[in-house]
Amino acid sequence: MSRPGAPETREGVPAWFARALAGAPEHRDVVVDGARVHYRAWGEPGRPGLVLVHGGAAHSGWWDHVAPLLGTHRVVALDLSGHGDSGRREVYGTGQWAREVLAVAAAEGLARPVVLGHSMGGWVALTVGVEHGDDVAGVAVIDSPLDRQPPEEQRVRARSLGQRVHADLETAVARFRTLPPQEVYLPHVREHVARGSLRPVEGGWTWKFDPTFSGNRPLVRRLLPRLAAPAALFRCEHGLVTPDMAAEMAALVPGGLPVVDLPEAGHHPMLDQPLALVTAVRTLLAFWPTGSAPSA
Repeated sequence: MSRPGAPETREGVPAWFARALAGAPEHRDVVVDGARVHYRAWGEPGRPGLVLVHGGAAHSGWWDHVAPLLGTHRVVALDLSGHGDSGRREVYGTGQWAREVLAVAAAEGLARPVVLGHSMGGWVALTVGVEHGDDVAGVAVIDSPLDRQPPEEQRVRARSLGQRVHADLETAVARFRTLPPQEVYLPHVREHVARGSLRPVEGGWTWKFDPTFSGNRPLVRRLLPRLAAPAALFRCEHGLVTPDMAAEMAALVPGGLPVVDLPEAGHHPMLDQPLALVTAVRTLLAFWPTGSAPSA
């Protein structure tokens, strides 16, 4: 049943979602340290920059229905190496991925963008803020926990999901699950993200990510005190970051860490509460509007 004020298309897809996907991105590539890095871009060139970083085993298409709603900015979302349509490497690390973030921003002419990362992408965003703080207006993380390794990486190491081959596309789409799993997905969002997560191989279809992308990452606890850029945390109500953990995280950041709660959101808010996520990000960008950090 649709809510008042939330019209649907004939196929039962919310009109806002259809409009967002109609704002198709530009697809581009840049070579970083010998590997091709694919990215998507939305919005008018010359606007303030925002770089979106997906989580482990995900890809830039997870932002397809979010990025067009952030129209105050030139938004780019990259496929980290080993993910999506980017090339693969023998070894992956957050430092390497941070350089990919900055290379994509430079290719688009984004001066001191805001970097927003989800889950494992939060580790990447924080690494940007630690190692390249002068190059960004701020970094924000979505539900990256304090004392755990990225949960997607733990699951991939344990189950080797990237090596499964499904006989046909529809079977593969039906098998799509997030890492970690959650109870609620908007079906139209799940369908779109799942289809973009697959590639054809001999014998059928498999996931795009390189199953060897996982590794040991520095704990968020060790990154937060070293931040050299303004930062913010989006906490998902049903995610991995508890209120007590969020308070502890804020205490670790010099100057403090704004924490925004996303109501009813699981660990992957772009899949179950995308409009709440958009509202929160819009609010953050209102304080980081022109590529310069707000004064204390």
